[in-house]
Amino acid sequence: MSRTHRIRVIGSSSLALSLLLATGCGTSGPGGGDTLQVWALEDALVNEIVERGIEAHNDAQDVPAELVTFVNDAYKQRLQVALGSPNAPDVFFNWGGGNLAQYTQQDQVLDLTQTLEDNPEFRDSFLPSVLDVAEIDGSYYGVPLLGVQPVVMYYNKPVLAEAGLEPPETFEDLYEAIDVLQEEGVTPIVLPGAQGWTQLMWFSYMVDRVGGPDVFQAIVDGEEGAWEAPAVLEALELCQDLVDRGAFGNNFTSVDYDNGSASALLANGDSAMFLMGSWEISRQLEDSPQFVENDELGFTSFPVLEGGAGEPNAIVGNPSNYFSVNSDSQHTEAAIDFLVETLASDEYVSDLIDVGQVPPIEGIEDQLQESDHAEFATFTHGLVSDAPTFTQSWDQALDPAAAEAMLTNLQLIFLGDLTPEEFAQAMEQTR
Repeated sequence: MSRTHRIRVIGSSSLALSLLLATGCGTSGPGGGDTLQVWALEDALVNEIVERGIEAHNDAQDVPAELVTFVNDAYKQRLQVALGSPNAPDVFFNWGGGNLAQYTQQDQVLDLTQTLEDNPEFRDSFLPSVLDVAEIDGSYYGVPLLGVQPVVMYYNKPVLAEAGLEPPETFEDLYEAIDVLQEEGVTPIVLPGAQGWTQLMWFSYMVDRVGGPDVFQAIVDGEEGAWEAPAVLEALELCQDLVDRGAFGNNFTSVDYDNGSASALLANGDSAMFLMGSWEISRQLEDSPQFVENDELGFTSFPVLEGGAGEPNAIVGNPSNYFSVNSDSQHTEAAIDFLVETLASDEYVSDLIDVGQVPPIEGIEDQLQESDHAEFATFTHGLVSDAPTFTQSWDQALDPAAAEAMLTNLQLIFLGDLTPEEFAQAMEQTR
């Protein structure tokens, strides 16, 4: 038996959601039926890989799986509405961390801890810092599905060389580079300040370097006063200090990431450095291929803060996306079999590498060396492998309302229109 079925729901309106539920999509999941429903986001390359895994599952299992895909907009709302209803999926895509925690708090997710213990080879296939993002209150509720996307420091090799600089390893190196580059007439660091999530990368790294991952964990847990922790205030001061030093130039609020202008500033040599997610390599390959092919694009880890409590190898970004199992599913055994037999299999991992992803899997260095742009792939894998912690992007980990308030207030911090104390007080009100 080899049967897959893809349903695409286009748009994000409540009408689309109503039609989804009214037509019974997913009724073969927890509500009964003979099909294992797997929900994921619409992504042509990745969906094709997942479908091949489903085909292998269907050839070996009595309960056939089918893939149901959704556009990104309002997927979280659709999932929230569906879970706990007869139309819920058996296996569902999520972002781990705080996003996953909201479902575990409602007892809607199957605890996979025993599954991992019973399948140690499967468990130990994953990089610990990535698998741990699906650990909530000491138990595991998800398994990594896609490649890793850490935030890294890109740099223009010729620009730094002409200024007599090396990529900054410490904050002192960074401050020196900022001063030298300004004297050279180069904007030290690209910052697409038109979007708050780009500033969040700086803030989240600063908090981790100053105080370690427990500072943000207290925020995620809703602890009183967590936003007013000394490490948060110091991190905000460090961000404002960079602005005052001229690190981002005078017009960073008008720089946009989505239209490609930020990436062009780095490629054209108008700026020397750029803190961005690992997906930036794809943007540069598409928009400025010669910049990459001529070996002018460099990349390194975020600088170390001397005296900070955080681990120097800790990273932030998007650890992965995850598959979890609905605790109300009538096909939990089939769902677990699908996860265990698929997500760390040689075929699945190879397929991810072939489409340019870096799977969170141990021992794949040789495969990455043979992939396109092997240097960046092996760097990314090594960065994650060596990381003691991999903090999820804050705007994914937090409640949507709190995340929106944080990004708005963070832009005001970078503009100098809020003090760190005012930021913290405002965010405390979102708990």
